[in-house]
Amino acid sequence: MAVLLERIDDVRWLLPRSYKASMRVPGRIYGDETIVAALREDLSLEQVANVASLPGIVGYSLAMPDVHQGYGFPIGAVAAFDTEEGIVSPGGVGYDISCGVRLMVSTLEVDDLKGRCEDLARALFRAVPSGVGSRSSLRLSGEELCRVLEKGARWAVDRGLGEAADLARIEEGGTFGGADGGALSHRALERGLDQLGTLGSGNHFIEVQVVDAVYDVDRAAAFGLSPGRVAVMIHCGSRGLGHQVCDDGIRLMARMKGSRAVAVPDRQLCCALLGSAEAEAYLAAMRSAANYALANREVIGHQVRSVFCAFGSRGLNLLYDVSHNIAHVERHRVDGVLRRLCVHRKGATRALPPGHGSLSPELRPLGQPVLVPGSMGTASYVLVGTESGAEEAFASTCHGAGRQLSRQAAKKATIGQNLTRRLAGEGIVVCAEREGTLREEAPEAYKDIDAVVDVVERSGISAKVARLRPLAVIKG
Repeated sequence: MAVLLERIDDVRWLLPRSYKASMRVPGRIYGDETIVAALREDLSLEQVANVASLPGIVGYSLAMPDVHQGYGFPIGAVAAFDTEEGIVSPGGVGYDISCGVRLMVSTLEVDDLKGRCEDLARALFRAVPSGVGSRSSLRLSGEELCRVLEKGARWAVDRGLGEAADLARIEEGGTFGGADGGALSHRALERGLDQLGTLGSGNHFIEVQVVDAVYDVDRAAAFGLSPGRVAVMIHCGSRGLGHQVCDDGIRLMARMKGSRAVAVPDRQLCCALLGSAEAEAYLAAMRSAANYALANREVIGHQVRSVFCAFGSRGLNLLYDVSHNIAHVERHRVDGVLRRLCVHRKGATRALPPGHGSLSPELRPLGQPVLVPGSMGTASYVLVGTESGAEEAFASTCHGAGRQLSRQAAKKATIGQNLTRRLAGEGIVVCAEREGTLREEAPEAYKDIDAVVDVVERSGISAKVARLRPLAVIKG
């Protein structure tokens, strides 16, 4: 590892262009010694180098401290491509398009839930369909689904399944422009008809949390995050529709021949030049899937609000809703020159700094809230975007703890354990369909969330606002 990486400082490491002849830019890895040492265990550094070899990439191929091996791009990757010369790659967005997180803050204090957390968890579990193949009580026609794909969270608000005030607290105002339901395959549309308002499985969750530490008093107060305040975090994405859009995009780009094909160091990095028919078709479908995800989280948020109201909360105020798997067309300075770039964030979070024009007037002076969920049973964090993060990391930061064990390895490591009972011993109520799902998502399957967040703060690419610990976890 010491041969491959050049240490820049305590939390930055350089993967030089000399590592691989095809690299067009260096790689930059954020991590402490423990995080970086663990990268020997998978192919994430090799994937960072492969991403650095793609046409039109600018600056660095970036890896956040939660980085681990993924499909094509590592998970925890950020890469920006010039829109005149660069590419878009489905593997740089991921299968769960716009998988993301929203945080809603209640009017309840933790003492208000004494002796009631289990009842609250079970009520949430009943209210929100979860698990593999879960189906919604909403039954969309094909025409209505196309409106969801076009309008995103705004569709849910218009249908009375969300609150208008939420839209200012969702990235892109709740709707990704440039979506086109006509760019989706029949199979993708079919998979989206009955899954809106469902949680799914894997690492998706609803988590009731309490603010247990504040680092930035003024911002925390502005965000409504006072010590002891109860909040709820929702983590999910675009369900089967988004998975199909990614699969269709990969199949399309892998079949490209002749002058339209882009040479790549790994077939999982199949891509299309920006501006090509294939790239435009994928981006239109990806934005549609992202709108589906935004609508999905808004509908789930509506269901969660109803439950919290029954438990005495006078409302749930949305702090923010942000994607972790997306490609945004944005403007950033590269070597002092403002350029139009397609920024791929795969398992990474956009972190806009104070003053950014894309933020709503109420958030603009503060900067964008960044939501970083922990692994099941560990803390989550609210961060905020910074100027230095905008300058050196295309306004990006980590998205969570990051896996260190595969799902199979996690199940093997927890053989004989009853995680529901174990977490109950830590004061955390868990509701899930199957114990096997919990073992795949056991806390030891993930990196230390405190260490990951410490790295991004020490690097200056985002700043801590508050920490939240779990009270109850709802899993598929």
